[in-house]
Amino acid sequence: MIDLTEYGDALRRDPHPVYARLRERGPVHRVRLATPGGAWETWLVVGYEEARAALADQRLAKDIARTGFVPLDEQLIGKYLLVADPPQHTRLRGLVARAFTMRRVERLRPRIRQITDELLDDMLPRGHADLVDSLAYPLPITVICELLGVPEMDRAEFRKTSTEVVAPTGTDSERAATVRLAEYLTELIEDKRCAGPTGDLLSDLIRTTAEDGDRLSMDELRGMAYLLLIAGHETTVNLIGNAVLALLTHPDQLAALRADPSLLDKAVEETLRWEGPVETATYRFAAEPLEIAGTRIGRGDDVLVGLTAAQRDGARFTDPDRFDIRRDTRGHLAFGHGIHYCLGAPLARLEAGVALGALLDRAPGLTLDGEPGEWLPGMLMRGVRSLPVRW
Repeated sequence: MIDLTEYGDALRRDPHPVYARLRERGPVHRVRLATPGGAWETWLVVGYEEARAALADQRLAKDIARTGFVPLDEQLIGKYLLVADPPQHTRLRGLVARAFTMRRVERLRPRIRQITDELLDDMLPRGHADLVDSLAYPLPITVICELLGVPEMDRAEFRKTSTEVVAPTGTDSERAATVRLAEYLTELIEDKRCAGPTGDLLSDLIRTTAEDGDRLSMDELRGMAYLLLIAGHETTVNLIGNAVLALLTHPDQLAALRADPSLLDKAVEETLRWEGPVETATYRFAAEPLEIAGTRIGRGDDVLVGLTAAQRDGARFTDPDRFDIRRDTRGHLAFGHGIHYCLGAPLARLEAGVALGALLDRAPGLTLDGEPGEWLPGMLMRGVRSLPVRW
């Protein structure tokens, strides 16, 4: 047993040295974690090959309700893709994919650029700003709320609520935030059902029908809206923030990107590998006894796949701690792997690329303006609360 709680805030600020020491000892470890509800023991996978295999291993199930325990969000929100296994997962993803298409995402490009330019128009005359508050947060929250049809007046409260859900500061506050979000989404869906087709994604999901007449139930619609709203913006906030922070702390890479803007997509991909927005994949549990790299995992045991840890594995990526925007990052695990590969990956890449390109183009003297804010608590999201910059 390795007690990660002994590292305190050091693990939150910079988990990479800890993960490196774990990888030296082996790819899988029994660990004790600090959570808002107290210490928790689990299996943690830190090796790249083992993580990739675990993400695609359907013996590691996501529907923990099969064990008799129903998590808080599922109790209050309903079933959604991240907590479903085949055949239910196959059915849900198929219905969502009918409405959330690549063509729909690509059609958003002009609007994403317009929102980005408007945010920069407001930010740049000031000469300095918190990049998270001024760009990294408002861009993806505006995009996902417009995509789903969330009224503008509700977005400020939604930010506060969703952040508490994914990076909770306490068990009671997490529950209260989840209750508020469940109530809000129920009202939003009912309003859209009564209003008739409006062209937004949530309205389309309400009316999406498979060939056999299958449709999403109310609980499934609420669960899907919950997943798209939270996963659709929290991760992209961190991706944009982490990309800017990485470039500003690696001036040689920033100079290379400025000299050759065609490296923009590669800079986004290297950020996803080097400091991706999700530290560990959501919990899996062993539906049957199995082995990972010779380590016996008992039936019912839960498993965390360490995405941040796996992507610094030197057995997969040469000189893995070096941030290199010319690197071949193919095979990185920032969006997962297997049937749970992130449905919103194309949208996240599009938003990050547009935001980063416009920012560097319009703020040629961009630099840090003090220390970044604290890193988010917990081991789910990887990002800073604030990022002071000037130009």
